[in-house]
Amino acid sequence: MTRFASLADLKIACLDLPAGQVEAAARIAAREATLTKPPQSLGRLEEAVAWLSLWQGKSPPRLAKVEILVFAGNHGVTAQGVSAYSAEVTAQMVANFANGGAAINQLARAADAELRVISLDLDHPTADFTESHAMSAAEFLEAVTSGYEALPPEADLVVLGEMGIGNTTSASAIAAALFGGGGTRFAGHGTGLDDAGLQRKRQAIDRALTLHAASLGDPLRVAAALGGRELAALLGAALAARHRRIPVVLDGFVCTAAVAPLAKLRAGALDHAMAGHRSAEAGHRLLLEELRLNPLLDLDMRLGEGSGAALAVLILRAALACHVGMATFAEAHVSGKDG
Repeated sequence: MTRFASLADLKIACLDLPAGQVEAAARIAAREATLTKPPQSLGRLEEAVAWLSLWQGKSPPRLAKVEILVFAGNHGVTAQGVSAYSAEVTAQMVANFANGGAAINQLARAADAELRVISLDLDHPTADFTESHAMSAAEFLEAVTSGYEALPPEADLVVLGEMGIGNTTSASAIAAALFGGGGTRFAGHGTGLDDAGLQRKRQAIDRALTLHAASLGDPLRVAAALGGRELAALLGAALAARHRRIPVVLDGFVCTAAVAPLAKLRAGALDHAMAGHRSAEAGHRLLLEELRLNPLLDLDMRLGEGSGAALAVLILRAALACHVGMATFAEAHVSGKDG
């Protein structure tokens, strides 16, 4: 059953967002000031622990149950020659995930995180968005609901990722629709397009923006017209995490574009979300700047699958270990700055 009865119903849910618990974050800051180090000397590691505490409402926060959710979907726009791979690769990679053979399997194990892969009607790609809406309102709401209900309510942290041949085209189209600039601004080579393929990709995006001009003022209609089921599910999962005050780590360009409509609907809607890394995909840097998200890592990764975000979990674990394990000046009998 679809959780959201209409786009209007979903929009209400996107606007009705709880705040973080500032008292918990303040306790983190107070302890940081007593630890055996100069103030702010651990930089963003300190900020990361406070952010976890703000959304979990716990001091110290926990990372006992980290969940990685990877959503998979197929895209009709691949008929326009916008991908270096054929659509059947999506299902083949999902099978590879199930067999433990992908990069995300190894990174999930290293991060001590539970990996779940959710396939969304892979045998029925979305419509080619250069010819019609990628999804009807009902299809979009169903996919959003799939993501919303996939979120484990007991998680301490959720990592979001995706798999879908053609989805960098959808991500580029959504980013261009929300922030301007057309296909040229956001579209890149994706999984290895040659220059001719990149030109086809940009042209497909520009045709879609013209075709769907009437929808461009509504971020949710943009997501339905230009997105994919896995992107809609990512939006739903991020929304559920905010409603449940669960911090989220976003993966690369596709994942960031998928949740960008939330930020366009309401300022601060992604305050519970951290950019795990900056992808090598051309438009990701621009999109992160538009959303004012400061990525934790920048390693020239562009794999998807949640891989960059999973790697960021290791940094968050290190940050929490420092906060919890370090001695205070008093405990270590170390003189503070003033004595």
